[in-house]
Amino acid sequence: MEDIDNDPSEYRGPSKSQRKREMTALQELGEELVGLSRERLLKIEMPERLRDAILDAQRITKHEARRRQMQYIGKIMRDVDVDPLSEALNALKGVSAAANARQHHLEKLRAQLMEDEAAFGDLAREFPAADIQHLRQLRRNALKEAEQGRPPRSYRELFRELRELGGVRSGEEGEI
Repeated sequence: MEDIDNDPSEYRGPSKSQRKREMTALQELGEELVGLSRERLLKIEMPERLRDAILDAQRITKHEARRRQMQYIGKIMRDVDVDPLSEALNALKGVSAAANARQHHLEKLRAQLMEDEAAFGDLAREFPAADIQHLRQLRRNALKEAEQGRPPRSYRELFRELRELGGVRSGEEGEI
């Protein structure tokens, strides 16, 4: 009679080394979360228990206590879907491909608006809720600032307005 427990073809789950690599990855993700400012941390959706553990870790200064807290964060993260957390971190760092594509689209749109007033028609179709009058005023101010060699305050404000129209909250991505 064949012993079922010793069947080498039977999958018994990840190896101990693989599980350890996964736990280390969770702790590293936890370290990144602990390194965020409180404001950025509050923008990321996560279970309250994890958020509390991360905020506690930010206050802990003793080495051994912090190490134990980081292990605790890793343990909590075992029961949490970490993909949304990773995506949120990447978006905050500007690494996300979608965030980069959105950023480039908005930069291109701003450049079109600065070159040609007719681009406001395309903007109105893409963003029906846009305050076109306000955006035209920002464009006029930006052109005037460039003419006079002043800092591009309105140029930046125009980008901020476009970013808000595009659904990107301030502080999520780098500013031009």
